Amino acid sequence: MTAPFDQQVTFLYAEAPEACWRFYEEVLGLPLVRDQGRCRIYATASGGQGYLGVCRAGGPRMAEDPRREGGVVLSLVHPDVEGWHARLLTAGVAIEAPPRHAAAYGITSFFFRDPAGYTLEIQRFDRPMTGL
Repeated sequence: MTAPFDQQVTFLYAEAPEACWRFYEEVLGLPLVRDQGRCRIYATASGGQGYLGVCRAGGPRMAEDPRREGGVVLSLVHPDVEGWHARLLTAGVAIEAPPRHAAAYGITSFFFRDPAGYTLEIQRFDRPMTGL
């Protein structure tokens, strides 16, 4: 059975998105695929299947904890978690903790925030997976 959808886009909202746009373009190096003025859409995965939209918000965010209802944690999967950790430290990104292995999930990952305060994770699956 194939996946039920062809592509996926996650949208994040920031009151002042310019800093976020620079962060996603210059620090993370995500390719810009569409600039809609108030919203920019970036490719997050090879093969054109995953996208991130970063848009100008209509007002301030209501909750600070991204793990509560309505919150977001954007996880980006890459085999070189340690390399990304070093790259982001060099770019001056504040990182909560160094990469850690979570045996319960079979991943190695670390967390940081974008300029709008969203939590991002870079992770690697440490055991073979089919799909996710």
